Amino acid sequence: MAQVTVTIDGKAYRMACEEGQEDHLTELANRFDQYVNHLKAQFGEIGDLRLTVMAGIMVMDELSEVNRKLKNLQTETDTLKQGRAATLSDQQKNEEVLASALSEVTTQIHEIAAKLSGKAAPAVN
Repeated sequence: MAQVTVTIDGKAYRMACEEGQEDHLTELANRFDQYVNHLKAQFGEIGDLRLTVMAGIMVMDELSEVNRKLKNLQTETDTLKQGRAATLSDQQKNEEVLASALSEVTTQIHEIAAKLSGKAAPAVN
């Protein structure tokens, strides 16, 4: 297991992570540190724990919004998939009706041609 030292609000924290995840963990810590620094700039020195809790709540608020948007996108995707399936089914039915109509028209044309030439109409399948 790898270890990384990250800095949040000027304090170093040693953390364990999976091999290869060191850069990702460092980036997450840097982003969280930005939340803490933003709050510190707005409210001043209000205590480490309070800043950390407020930053955590801000992150959770953003995560909640992202999850809401994701759920809406999943619902929209499901609706589009259902619409696509219905459209494909309708298209297949239309093609079958058109093929049947073309077959009937072809038979009628052969019958008319046979009558005009005085011959029996050939069987069309």
